[in-house]
Amino acid sequence: MITLGKPDKDGRVELVFTLNGEVTGPVSVVGDFNGWDPYAHPMKRQEDGRYSVSVSVPEGETFAFRYLGEGGRWFDDPHAAEFDERGAIVRVPLSKRRKPVAATTTRRTAVRESQPA
Repeated sequence: MITLGKPDKDGRVELVFTLNGEVTGPVSVVGDFNGWDPYAHPMKRQEDGRYSVSVSVPEGETFAFRYLGEGGRWFDDPHAAEFDERGAIVRVPLSKRRKPVAATTTRRTAVRESQPA
């Protein structure tokens, strides 16, 4: 399960990855957000038996990820709504208070191009 937090003032969102207690042994979340580094985000076992870890990512981005368990076993998040050849996909929406960079850049470019040289 993935829980998205609210964007902070710098436009970063906390993603909380949680797995139920059926996982045994060490497990990490690995994906685009950490360069697929299996040591960057090891999950911690909670008192209730679930494993979880928080990852801070920029809003408005899309990330592929998988879990890496004991013995090098890769597996996907069973609650993910989308998958591709890399694994599960999580889309972090852009908050309403921020404008997409591409839209702002396109608008400025269009204004410059319409002005006489």
